[in-house]
Amino acid sequence: MIAETVCSAVSAAGLGIAVVTAYRKRYLAAVRIAAYSLVPIGLVMTGVVEWLADTAFSPTAWAGFGVLGVAWVLFMTTRAVERRRGGTRKERRAAARAAEQPDAVAPGATAPSLGQGSRPATRPAPASRGDDDFSDIEAILKKHGI
Repeated sequence: MIAETVCSAVSAAGLGIAVVTAYRKRYLAAVRIAAYSLVPIGLVMTGVVEWLADTAFSPTAWAGFGVLGVAWVLFMTTRAVERRRGGTRKERRAAARAAEQPDAVAPGATAPSLGQGSRPATRPAPASRGDDDFSDIEAILKKHGI
């Protein structure tokens, strides 16, 4: 009953402030203040305030909130552990099976990525003693086909 009285007083005070604001020709602000001031009385009329008051003073309701809090903490803890380990049990087993296979291939690949290349590697011919300065440059140019 006290909560309803307080909400009614807050609404009345808000409507009074809205009237003063409208008197100063700030109509948009006055309408906004009036809208905010009608919310507490609307909550009283719908019964939300009574429900909140009954909930706030009920030990059973507080125990329910405690149980919900414990459930949330447990859920978040298991999610953190699951992320740290690298997924669910099924994902870890699938990863272990994939690691056991000798020729592991990326999904969608047609051939193993660690095979021989499409063209053979060429080695530069050994250079003579006088061409030591340009042997590295010649090898690079031959490699690029120049």
